[in-house]
Amino acid sequence: MGSLKMSTSPHIPITALVFDIGNVVVKWDPRFAYKPLFDGREEELDYFLTHVCTLAWHTRHDQGVPFNDNITRLQQQFPDHHEMIGLFETLWDQMFDGLIEETIALLYQLDAQQHPLYALTNFPAEKFTRFQQKHAFTALFKDSIVSGTEKITKPDPRLYEILLKRVGVAAQNILFIDDRMENLQAAEIFGIQTHLFTTPARLEEDLISRDLLPD
Repeated sequence: MGSLKMSTSPHIPITALVFDIGNVVVKWDPRFAYKPLFDGREEELDYFLTHVCTLAWHTRHDQGVPFNDNITRLQQQFPDHHEMIGLFETLWDQMFDGLIEETIALLYQLDAQQHPLYALTNFPAEKFTRFQQKHAFTALFKDSIVSGTEKITKPDPRLYEILLKRVGVAAQNILFIDDRMENLQAAEIFGIQTHLFTTPARLEEDLISRDLLPD
């Protein structure tokens, strides 16, 4: 097995765990929702998601820009794609392709061990309350720091400053789990310990090595 990409400080205890949500706890990708509408036209779908409804454009939702405003501006920019762009909010729920059940099982195990759990997520504020209502596991988090509410997205350092204030423990005593290296590198500048999420099995291995879960 190759080495895990994580920061490990075995002599420093972890007193709070912070989880990203998208592609750590739930599977999310606009492709899940749009693929059936393009009916096998993969090149057109790829173009649409890389040149029209891009992740950079969607990040504005994560930064607190209302869907309606952001969609309208993009429709004006790409009138030939007016209808497909207009479906972005309608298709929001279909962009989630199920839970990562093994990660959720780890959340429940950590909670049973009385480890404080938090969420730090790039997520539109106007969609997060409904997401919480749909998914019972979100009740395990003592607090959720949501980019759309704060109007700042990872890896902006200001979001980690908000995280540290809300969690209320020293940075070195926090373990942050995320699937994007740039988000972890930003956290490490503050002294936060990190784990690059690739699979639940590797996460479990790291949690056991840190004595956060029993072997």
